[in-house]
Parts: sequence; C-alpha cells; structure tokens
Amino acid sequence: MKDHRTAPADADPGASGDSAPAAGRDSGGEEAGEVRRFWGRLGIPGLVDVHTHFMPERVLRKVWDYFDALGTLTGGLEWPITYRKEEAERTALLREFGVRAFTAMLYPHKPGMARWLNGWAADFARRTPDCLHTATLFPEPGVEAYVREAVEAGARVFKAHVQVGAYDPADELLDRAWGVLAEAGIPVVIHCGSGPAPGKHTGPGPVARVLARHPRLRLVVAHMGMPEYEDFLGLAERYEEVRLDTTMAFTDFAERLMPFPRRALPRLAGLGDRVLLGSDFPNIPYPYAHQLQALERLGLGEAWLRAVCHDNGARLFGL
Repeated sequence: MKDHRTAPADADPGASGDSAPAAGRDSGGEEAGEVRRFWGRLGIPGLVDVHTHFMPERVLRKVWDYFDALGTLTGGLEWPITYRKEEAERTALLREFGVRAFTAMLYPHKPGMARWLNGWAADFARRTPDCLHTATLFPEPGVEAYVREAVEAGARVFKAHVQVGAYDPADELLDRAWGVLAEAGIPVVIHCGSGPAPGKHTGPGPVARVLARHPRLRLVVAHMGMPEYEDFLGLAERYEEVRLDTTMAFTDFAERLMPFPRRALPRLAGLGDRVLLGSDFPNIPYPYAHQLQALERLGLGEAWLRAVCHDNGARLFGL
C-alpha cells in the first residue's frame, strides 16, 4: 500500500465528525467539503469509486421508478434516491466530491440489450474522460463477439448483475466471454450476493463455478457479497484476482438489515489490497459521505482506508 504523507494543495485536511446521515439533506457544497476533508486527511489525491451508475436516461428513470415502487428486488424496502439529478449535475457533483475516476455501471435484464447499452456507454466515456469506459454482458448468442468488440473499443471495466438479469453466471453461453475478459485482465464488477433480495442464481456457488473454470478472472464482488460476506471473503482468499467493493456495506442502512459479522474484520483487514471503494451513487438512500464514514468507523486504520478509497483502484486501472 502506498503511504501518502502530504495532502494535495487543494484539500481541506480538517477533521470531520462521524455523524449519522440525514435522509434527504442538501448534498451540495457542504457535503462536498465533508467528502474532501475525508480524503484530504488521508493524504490521497481524491477517490476512485468503482461502483457508480450512469446509463441512458430513460433506463435510469425506470430504475428509479422501480425503487420508488418498492420493487421485490429491493427487498420491498423504502429506498429514497438521494441524488435524483440530471446527468450533468451528477457528474459535476462527483467531481466536486473529488472522485478522480468512476464507472457507468449498467446492465441488461433481457437478451438484446447489452450491445445497445455498450454503445451508449462507449459514447458516455468519450464525453466523460474521468469515467472508466464500462460495458456489460448477458448470456445470449453472440455474447463473446460483443464482449470482444467492447474490449477492442477500450472498455476498462464490465458490469454483471446476476440478481437483475436472473441468470446463472456459470451458464455455458458466458464461458467464452469470461475467457476473453480473463485473458484481457479486465475487471468485472458483479452483483452476485443475495442482498437485498435473493435470486435463483445469487450466492457464492455459481460464482465459484465460474472461477473454477477461469481462476485468473478479475471479479470484483459488489456490495462485499452481502449478506454472504464470509463466503465471498473466502473466494477472495482463494483466488488472488478476486476483489470486493464496499458498495453500501457497513452503512447504517445495510447494517440494520444485513450486518457485517464483526468476527470477519481481521479477514477484511488482511484483504486490504483487494477491497475497492464503491458507493452505488446516485441510487443510495443516504448521503455519499456516509459510505466513507462507515468505512472509517470500522477502525482498520488509515493505511487500509488509503488503499481502499484510492490506491487499490488506481493500481487496478493504471491511474
């Protein structure tokens, strides 16, 4: 892990409290200052967030409508969208927070969507240079071809959503596509845990079958694999290219429903070079700063925080 000793010149290294998140609070300059003080104190040049959502506006609006309707995949939970803003406002806010690099996590729920989404994401990456060019996939005929096309077009990260897509990641239709991504060394952020609601193919079993075939595949398990945290920690301990992102984990919202087991904290500390900051921005029911506070209050130390919030992502993506 890098040990940053000097804060950037534009950072405000003043202390910030670990206050509980206020639902619906103004997330403008005041929160941006809070976020920047967090990473300024750590002496890193900003944040690398591997789990943020940008997608075609009509698709994103449908996602928000689903949350508003308390859909079954959200566990029927009340889930207010804190950052329900236009695309330009959302990118500007991430920059105001000091997020150096972020992603456009997008995903199909049926055949025939992925290639179209990949075209949109390629265009978004061209006009948004601080967004890591993101792509996606679905088990369908032709998936290997369009995954290869996306790789050749410069995709730097893929998103797979086992819960929403309702597919088995070990489906033979995906096997050659996983091989392409493993060979290219491109990370895949995969929602495969059974939270907030289980699916037919969620949980560690299907992913373990994928890794048995492709042990060098760079899977980034979203949400720390909640609620099967310890099973997914085990996969990361077994496969050196498996990583986990922090998205929503350890926050008050998640801890009330799917608490991270305290007994697993030493294992989490031991994997400090393979845990990455993720937030789920903009689709979170609390302020962005609360994810950072939740990580800090784990008490795993500043070196761990520096690695998770910046260095691991910067190394993975060559920033």
